[in-house]
Amino acid sequence: MGAFIGLLRAVNVGGTGKLPMSELKAMCEELGFAAVRTYIASGNVVFETRKSEAAIKAALEKRLETYAGKPVGVLVRSGAEMARVAADNPFPKAKPNYTVAIFLDHAPPADALASVRGRQDEEIRLGLREIYVHYPQGMGRSKLAIAAAETGTARNMNTVATLARMAGGS
Repeated sequence: MGAFIGLLRAVNVGGTGKLPMSELKAMCEELGFAAVRTYIASGNVVFETRKSEAAIKAALEKRLETYAGKPVGVLVRSGAEMARVAADNPFPKAKPNYTVAIFLDHAPPADALASVRGRQDEEIRLGLREIYVHYPQGMGRSKLAIAAAETGTARNMNTVATLARMAGGS
């Protein structure tokens, strides 16, 4: 069995998409995932399964839509992939809570940076299936809009490192 991480979009953020992590854990167990653990209340779940990434994504999204009554996006990474995301952080000297990886289903388009709006002092780099952003003044003050990231979900580098450890990827 492989270790995987499910990253839910727009869950328990800014008063939207309320989902107790105990419910998320129970849903994953109902889907047959083993050793299910959640991390903080923002929709992070680590588990083991023999299913493929695509099958995990489809099963979780279907179950979450039934629960929420609307689509809930899920991004999936293996433990090894999450460890790679942490290791590939192009801003290793920046504060980890001021640096995020925006997880995507596919590689960001080559022209992803051309459509960025509202950029001030933020630094942006493209990853394999991620967009890394360093917010020197913090994310809350930023006006940055990255069109290629609209269907993604962001996690700061502290969270990325913890999820990688939880999944045994680092």
